[in-house]
This record gives sequence, C-alpha cells and structure tokens, in this order.
Amino acid sequence: MTRVKTSVALFFSLACSTVFAQTSFFHSWQDRVRATSAAQPGWVVPVVAPSSVIVQLARFDFVRQYTSTHTETWNYGNGKGVNLIPFAATEVDINFPAYIEHNTPKVQDGAGDFSVVGKYRPFAGNKENGNYSTAVQVAFSVPTGSYKNGTAVSTITPTVVGGKGFGRFDVQSAIGGILPTGSVTTIGRTISWNTVAQYKVGNYLWPELEVNSSYYHGGANNGKNQTFLTPGIMMSKIKLRRDPRDRLGLVLGTGMQIATSSFHSYNHGLVITGRLTF
Repeated sequence: MTRVKTSVALFFSLACSTVFAQTSFFHSWQDRVRATSAAQPGWVVPVVAPSSVIVQLARFDFVRQYTSTHTETWNYGNGKGVNLIPFAATEVDINFPAYIEHNTPKVQDGAGDFSVVGKYRPFAGNKENGNYSTAVQVAFSVPTGSYKNGTAVSTITPTVVGGKGFGRFDVQSAIGGILPTGSVTTIGRTISWNTVAQYKVGNYLWPELEVNSSYYHGGANNGKNQTFLTPGIMMSKIKLRRDPRDRLGLVLGTGMQIATSSFHSYNHGLVITGRLTF
C-alpha cells in the first residue's frame, strides 16, 4: 500500500512539473512577444506590402482578380499562414499553399506553393524613441503547386524593408528579388518594390495607399514591368479580451489593386484580409 501511494505521489509530482514547465514556456514566449512589440512602432501590417515591424499572428487572405478578358480568379489564402516570434526581434512565417480557382474551363484549379520566411529586425524605435523600423527577411518557396498554379522551381527571395513614422502618419518601403534555385530561363528573376503610406484615424482605422511594382528579368516576361496602385483600409485591432496584457485580437482589412502599367496580368484585384493576433 505504501508503494502504491509513493507511485501515485510521484506521478502527480511529474504531472505538475510538466504543466508548470509548459505554463512557464508559454508565459516566457508571450513576455518576449510583448517586449519585441513594445520596442517598435505600433503600425498595422499593410494589406499587400511587406512590413518593417515584427508580428505574431495568424493570417488568411482572399483575392479576387479580374482580367482584361472579363474572367476572374479567386485565390483562397493567398499564400499566408502563421507568423511567430520565437526569439527577440525575430519572426518566422509558415505560409501554407493557397487554393486557386480560375473560373475558366481552359485552366485547372489547384493548390499553390508552400513557403517559409525568416525575418530579423536589426534597428527599431517606438513612437517615443524615433518611430522607425528596419527589417531584413529571406523567403524560401517550394513548388508544391498543382496544375501549374505555382512556380516551376523553388525560389529564394531576400528583401529589405524600412519605415519611418511622423505622428499618426508612416511610410514603409520594401525591395526584394525573387531568385530561382534552378534554371533562370524557366521563370527568370523578378525585382519587387512595394511602398505604402498609412495614417491612423481614431483608435482603429488605418487608411493606406500602396504602390506594388514588379520588374521582370528573363523568363516569359523579360524586360516588362507591372505596377498596381492599391488604396485600402485596415481596422486594428479589436481586442477579444479585457486584460490589457492579453494580445488576442482581430485585425481586418481590404484593398483594391488597380493596374497602372501597360503590361499587367490582371486589371484589378480585390484583397480581403483577416488576422488574429496572439
């Protein structure tokens, strides 16, 4: 009987130690996220463009693109996923394949590519300390797309992002290059340049204007460039709990990409985005 009591006591001791360790791990993680967020501006992540701040959230986008031939393409997910802050000033994104619906019998629907992103924020200051942020990131994509709904080869995309705030107004700009790991002639190289201007209105609304440009070198679109002007608005953030330290909240937004260049793969695209911060 004594041996049974000892075994039960040992079991409960180990169980309590495990629960305590897990609780301590999550508390430490959340403390790190709060400290990382407090050291940078409180800007909302734009509708389309990359952001210079580090965030932890789950994201799901819908994109509806209209072409010049009056066909439409739905993109469910838009290659977004979960953004995590595993270390100070560091973000890791796990982006799941989107599902693409073409609504035309000539092209098959299917999944897009899987990708991961590593992001580091070397310099930043919150609104009391300069109101600026810089970041470098590298994305790696895997050609998991079905029926040619993704790229033909894996790609690496290094990107540099910077932003500066002036009171409630901020400007962020990002430049990066999509580099194939295989034959360059297959898809070529693409330089992406995104700039966004945002203004905070009241406690929740962030109207914005983005310029999203792509410059193609090699591949089928060699020498061409594509530019979209994207007016949009974000609502950030709707807190889901009363505790001021609790990060759980909802961020919603929408924007309309409007083609302004002579070459464009679609005329305009409606973007709807939802994010859950945690």
